[in-house]
Amino acid sequence: MGGRRRSRLYSHEDEAIPNSADAPAPRREVGWRTASLWTELVRVLGASLLLTFFIVTFVGRAFTVEGPSMYPTLRSGERLIVDELSYRFTSPQRGDIIVFRYPSDPREFFVKRLVALPGEEVAIRDHRVWVNGQPLDEEYLQTETLGEFGPVIVPADHYFVLGDNRTNSADSRDPRVGFIPHRYIVGRVLWRYWPLDRIGTLRPPPQWQALARP
Repeated sequence: MGGRRRSRLYSHEDEAIPNSADAPAPRREVGWRTASLWTELVRVLGASLLLTFFIVTFVGRAFTVEGPSMYPTLRSGERLIVDELSYRFTSPQRGDIIVFRYPSDPREFFVKRLVALPGEEVAIRDHRVWVNGQPLDEEYLQTETLGEFGPVIVPADHYFVLGDNRTNSADSRDPRVGFIPHRYIVGRVLWRYWPLDRIGTLRPPPQWQALARP
């Protein structure tokens, strides 16, 4: 009965009857609002799935996050679309979240945030990351960047990466990872398509682009 009652509320026929006894106007209005909400949800989900299919087919591939090293930006179990095409035409940018092959075992893939570019000086001190003598504004962090590191100069055609979860991340501070050769970079994380309540693009912090280049 519940199903039939809802179908009546959402039907065009009942909408055309101004004084229907079994479908009071207020309930019918709520029903239409609910129907509209579900319709919009289906449209958004359908568009997201189509976009995901297009990107996976023509631009990149899907990855699933494993582990907490990029928390809170990325969470274990989330599913991402990685753009494998753009870096063939443009260089990686500071702040990009990238997937790369683990230098100690290229069969494994890591996801980190790109912090420093080739030729730049990077250091960690006073609980902050410094690039070319300027501190990075990292509002997305939930834990402090502990310890001291550098300063070091990023070699040509290499990049310095860090996880957003600074207390639980194997990244360029770790000799097993170190600087990432450009040839090991798979691509830039473009789109998070799962879970549904966190669907969206992932962009670098805009203020990072103002840092002086080497």
